[in-house]
Amino acid sequence: MNAGEKNVHEERGAGPRARSPLRGRRDLLKAAAAGVGGLSLGALAFGPVEEQVAFTSQKVSRASRPSKLKITDMRVAVLDGVPFRSPIVRIDTNQGIHGYGEVRDDADKRYALELKSRLLGENPCNVEMLFKRLKQFGGDGRRGGGVSGVEMALWDLAGKAYEVPVYQLLGGAYRKKVRLYTDTTESKKPEEYGKRMKERVEKGFTFLKMDLGIELIQKIPGTLTGAGLWGDNLEQYNDKPGSYGQTEHPFTQVQLTDKGLDEMAKFVAAVRDSVGYDIPLGMDHTGHFGVSTAIRLAKRLEEYNLAWMEDLIPWHYTDQWEEITSKVNVPTMTGEDIYGLEGFRPLIEKEAVDLVQPDPATAGGILETKKIGDYAQQHGMAMPLHYAGSPIGAMAAAHAAAATENFVALEYHAADVSWWDSLVSGMDKPLQKDGFYTLTDRPGLGLELVEDAVKEHLEKGEKYFAPTPEWNKRTSHDRTWS
Repeated sequence: MNAGEKNVHEERGAGPRARSPLRGRRDLLKAAAAGVGGLSLGALAFGPVEEQVAFTSQKVSRASRPSKLKITDMRVAVLDGVPFRSPIVRIDTNQGIHGYGEVRDDADKRYALELKSRLLGENPCNVEMLFKRLKQFGGDGRRGGGVSGVEMALWDLAGKAYEVPVYQLLGGAYRKKVRLYTDTTESKKPEEYGKRMKERVEKGFTFLKMDLGIELIQKIPGTLTGAGLWGDNLEQYNDKPGSYGQTEHPFTQVQLTDKGLDEMAKFVAAVRDSVGYDIPLGMDHTGHFGVSTAIRLAKRLEEYNLAWMEDLIPWHYTDQWEEITSKVNVPTMTGEDIYGLEGFRPLIEKEAVDLVQPDPATAGGILETKKIGDYAQQHGMAMPLHYAGSPIGAMAAAHAAAATENFVALEYHAADVSWWDSLVSGMDKPLQKDGFYTLTDRPGLGLELVEDAVKEHLEKGEKYFAPTPEWNKRTSHDRTWS
């Protein structure tokens, strides 16, 4: 067989052989003849190799060049009623792709915008390096929302650049179906509360949480001691300085009486009567009272097999948490307001609680949440996740959950927001089905915003990703050591 015959033989596909030079050249000529691209036929046939490469690669997406990716802009759009106020971060790049993240619910958008000048010109794929640079600007509670939201957007960009889902960049998925837990609005009538929780189960949820604050029983005589100082307002989210809501638990001097314990137990009993014992049931927002009352309440509720009692006291009282946990047979949990792994270390190392529950929108974002989960796992501790915002942050949390082995369940706080799913595209609707999110193989977080729907639900006075040039210039020296 001569050389010409060999080329013809290979062109006809005899065996698994390499593409022949003849076939490749013929395909290029055919493409040129069809008018594809900007090179002339003559330039294609006789021009330099680099021009031929340019011709053949002109339809390749330049968004697939991660090493050349640069951040060019960052903007924020503030949603309202999802179920709270949620600032959405969008980071733009020189390759036309963008990433989304979310600042913690009811946090200030400026927590994210102050980071913009430290990101412009950087490659977003360097997620951990950029996070370490920005970490000093975050803090506990809502103050962690800016760094966390930006970190989520960086991961979304990295996934899109490499064309893989975020969970794959974290080491892969332990699960693609992410279990959810949900709650419902409170009622001062135990039977009505039980009915509402049963309706959640009928919608497919397999894990529940109930808020049970002492404000539900404060009008019943003989249930509380020391509450009179605070008048009729035992609202836990009162922002007025010096109010009950702004006074840490050990300092209110409010106590539950035996009657008060029994009245609180009636609510849990009614829920258990409605949903049974197959459904895990957590408890949160019990009120601001000290260690001894927290222990007495937990002991009173042991018979109802609670999955956890959450935030009985502020998270930073590690020794007090250790005392509560050691004296009750109900799992204890805290963590939604802790920023960074460092804040979780004492609780985990001392086994001061039974479970830790970061909120990825406060904890530092996706990777930091996974690190917290991995550290907890080393100490035999499981990790649910707190979350109460839009689908953007929900999917960021879901990717962290997918990649973390000791994950338990992720909070779903949008059961009463009928338009929640309409904010995004890219995943099957409803996003929540039978108490689970199901992650896809789509790159990044797997979602895009639906502009019209987002515009419809912007906070009053807000614009859709308005320009933010006033945040472009950095005017401080950021180093924290000398």
